[in-house]
Amino acid sequence: MHANVGDRLIVEGTRVGDHRREGIITEVRHGDHTPPYTVRWLGENHEALVFPGPDARILPAEGREGGAPTG
Repeated sequence: MHANVGDRLIVEGTRVGDHRREGIITEVRHGDHTPPYTVRWLGENHEALVFPGPDARILPAEGREGGAPTG
């Protein structure tokens, strides 16, 4: 997984009752754009250091064609 500042991190719920979480990446700590990322969670008004799991995906920031490679 690779991301840039401004990309969205989407984490899908994996169990019944879990909800989808969406946040904006505010910091990328490695030059190769791999996790962990600092994420500002939308609707929750806090930031956290996140090591995304297999239930996560990156959406490129608007206006950037293709964005960083994911996977």
